[in-house]
Amino acid sequence: MSKRLEQYFYLVLGSTLLTLGIWLFVTPNQINFGGMIGLAQLIDYFIHKFLVLPKSLNTLGMINLLMNIPLFIFGYKIMNKEFCFKTIISLIIQTILLSILPVIKEPIVEDALLNVAFAAIICGIGVGLALRSSGCCGGIDIATVCIVKKNPDFKAGQLSIIFNVVLFGVCLFIYDIKIIMYSIVFVAILYTTADKFHLQNINVAVLIFTKNKEIKEVIMKQMGRGVTYWMGKGAYTESEQEILYVAINKYEIQQLNKIVSSLDPKAFVTLAQGPMVHGGFEKRL
Repeated sequence: MSKRLEQYFYLVLGSTLLTLGIWLFVTPNQINFGGMIGLAQLIDYFIHKFLVLPKSLNTLGMINLLMNIPLFIFGYKIMNKEFCFKTIISLIIQTILLSILPVIKEPIVEDALLNVAFAAIICGIGVGLALRSSGCCGGIDIATVCIVKKNPDFKAGQLSIIFNVVLFGVCLFIYDIKIIMYSIVFVAILYTTADKFHLQNINVAVLIFTKNKEIKEVIMKQMGRGVTYWMGKGAYTESEQEILYVAINKYEIQQLNKIVSSLDPKAFVTLAQGPMVHGGFEKRL
């Protein structure tokens, strides 16, 4: 229970920090966030340009939410339900905050580079904490997590780089080149910061000692991970048990632990290169 509360705390805090970074620094400085939020910013720009709407009306949050619906459907078919539920919570927090917070028209400080740096650090910490909670803030992160699940060798930043290259290419025809350059610096710092706070790209190898022969089938079916196993025999008891070997990403540890614990509470679980633990993983993992 304490672990789950900790994860939801990370999710709420991360989503809030992300939104505050956008509200305080990104929007007033006309920085393009990149990714799905950056695309939502473009749409929001054209909506306010061609439609008669109050300048105080902030439609960015709602646009971002609507654009995430197809991605969420895609993620729901691949990721577990808890990941999807946490992503919905994050998107709701972002939408509500971006809708109710008053529009800041002028930058907080005059130095544009200082605004960019603070925006990237705050938003990067927010994105990283949300990923650390085994959820995400939506957008390209949904697709990235799904791809990483299917292909562990895929680097989390590759999809974002490709998407942002196209996005910023379009922005060149709309924004000043100086704003595009600041936006590129912002995205680079943001994802560098986010990578320091989440565990998604850290792969671990796990050994599971169990007498339940169903565990390997459930792991392959529910997690989509390959399992290598061999039969072992206790030297003292002469009792046989299966030794399972599975490679996962650290954000999947909780899911694996839940599967093992539900099928065999007495299972012996250890990292292939780490301390042995009984009945679950050490909290620091």
